[in-house]
Amino acid sequence: MTDAHPETRNLVLLRHAKAEQGGEGTDDAHRPLCARGHADAAAAGAWLAHHGLLPDVVLCSTALRTRQTWHGVAMGMTGSPPEGGPAGPRPTVRYEPGAYDAHPEELLALVRTIDATARTALLIAHNPGISLLSALLDPEGADAEGLRTTELAVHRGTLSWTELAPARAPITARHVARG
Repeated sequence: MTDAHPETRNLVLLRHAKAEQGGEGTDDAHRPLCARGHADAAAAGAWLAHHGLLPDVVLCSTALRTRQTWHGVAMGMTGSPPEGGPAGPRPTVRYEPGAYDAHPEELLALVRTIDATARTALLIAHNPGISLLSALLDPEGADAEGLRTTELAVHRGTLSWTELAPARAPITARHVARG
């Protein structure tokens, strides 16, 4: 699935995996993944690895469910935890408080800060922002219902990260990961 063109960049948008329902008084940012969410996150990582979409950079919301989603994705991609192991190069991971409850323009601003040498980036965030960012980047290809839990939308383009703009990164693949 990856393109040999040296200027091609892949932005993979991932809505976090299924989380436990928050009870009364539960802080939304502290909701953990449910068992299905953990399995789905690992399935998303396996799908990324199978399609040659291992990220150079990961931007991840600081909410518990997004951090747990990243951990599961990393396990699915490599078979080892993101903290270390024999599976090869590790991406740069940036936990971004601004990705929680973000508007699509704010998420786009985060993407524009990715190092110029990165060819594939993974953004793990929340709805509605992550779905709206996908629609902003590809208004024709976006699903009107938005991204489901653990759904990946692969956007591909040749613009640099700093130049990424609305309607300039078409969706080339979508996948709802289920473990």
